[in-house]
Amino acid sequence: MVIVVASWSIAFFEYCLAVPANRIGRHVYDPAELKAMQEVITLCVFAVFSVTYLGERLTVNHLVGFACIALGAWFVFKGPF
Repeated sequence: MVIVVASWSIAFFEYCLAVPANRIGRHVYDPAELKAMQEVITLCVFAVFSVTYLGERLTVNHLVGFACIALGAWFVFKGPF
């Protein structure tokens, strides 16, 4: 039960930061760019967390997948062709 409350507390805190950040960021970026940034930042934070705290190893498969996500974010920022 403690784990569930702690997890939801972290998620709630993140949400409390994300909503104002998206409202403020909307003046500079469009929604697709904000979402792409959110995904890349979340992926980077999770990768560091999983290596340092969970003791997982990053494999080549992970790095290739992360690179594909980063490439997708690049296309979002690149604009229309």
